[in-house]
Amino acid sequence: MHRAVLPRYLHPFAWWGYALALVAASSLTTNPLLLGGIILAVSVVTLSSRGDSPWGSHFHLYLWLGLFMVVMRIAFRIVFGGGGGPTVLFTIPEIPLPSWVQGVRLFGPVSLESLLTGLYDGMQLAAIVICIGAANSLANPKKLLASLPGAFYELGTVIVVAVSALPQLGESLLRVLRARKLRRGPRTRTRRDRLRFVETIIIPVLSDALERSLALAASMDVRGFGRSERPPPRNRRWSVVTGIASIVLLAVWSFRFVAKTPEISPFGVPLLSTVLMLGGLGCAVVAIRLAGGTVRRTQYRPIRWRAAESGVLASGVLVAVLVALVAAGDSSAVLAPTVVPLEWPTLTPLLAVALVLAVVPAALAPTPERRKVAA
Repeated sequence: MHRAVLPRYLHPFAWWGYALALVAASSLTTNPLLLGGIILAVSVVTLSSRGDSPWGSHFHLYLWLGLFMVVMRIAFRIVFGGGGGPTVLFTIPEIPLPSWVQGVRLFGPVSLESLLTGLYDGMQLAAIVICIGAANSLANPKKLLASLPGAFYELGTVIVVAVSALPQLGESLLRVLRARKLRRGPRTRTRRDRLRFVETIIIPVLSDALERSLALAASMDVRGFGRSERPPPRNRRWSVVTGIASIVLLAVWSFRFVAKTPEISPFGVPLLSTVLMLGGLGCAVVAIRLAGGTVRRTQYRPIRWRAAESGVLASGVLVAVLVALVAAGDSSAVLAPTVVPLEWPTLTPLLAVALVLAVVPAALAPTPERRKVAA
């Protein structure tokens, strides 16, 4: 049997690239059909590819967080003036404010157009959060940390601990609730009992998460993670020079891109901007390689980049490319349906293809490894 069909975890960079590409696609649209399709596609991919890993068992928390964002956006529209449209659904007695408060209104008439605007904005934020949550649930944080370039090991440690905090707190909460259920106590009736109920849940959860973080830091320190050697003076000078050159080239490129400076464009490709961008990225790669050459790290069973990783990353990138093509074409209005006048959202064939591509990783990704449970 070929190793590609054996149970294994996908490379974390593939999952993060897929998720960030969908984040870019979500940021270009407020179409609720497209955003809902992206959320559904990401949920299907995550539920089919997450396995039973500790970091993948709390994806539902991100779904609830996305729903909370949608509800809050709609609630803000109701509380702080929801009458921006001709179709008034109901009216709430308005609370008068001082004369020096300009442009702010509490309650009053609530229109359908205002609620739809809050719904569209909330779904966009929810799609971005759920895509990041999917990457956090699918990518192994330890493998992600080990796969980062040596020059980024300190920054990578901070990022990995930050993005894995929510799943770790969720797992600690489930463990504390399970232990509390086993030693069932009296019902909370008085205020003192309710405060004791909070103490017996929140404090153990935070304490357990802190102890696990300290244990991870101690184990990394014992294994010599991030141990560095003294770099040769020549390598250090060249890393500084290439790093400064990268910053300068990318700064000039970004300025020309924002200012839209006219330049020679053979075959429709801006010549000078392309040279500046490629030169800046090349210098950045050289600087990272030189700066990380002194960090010595080893991996036990490293995850190799294979065809499945390329397929998952290509699926996400193609989704972002198709949405960007629609945004730059004649049918760009589909990505931002108007509410005044009210317009029913639709999808073009390219957007339908993009949604199909967003689900493809569910079939491309290999079956994740299962943890062995003692009999």
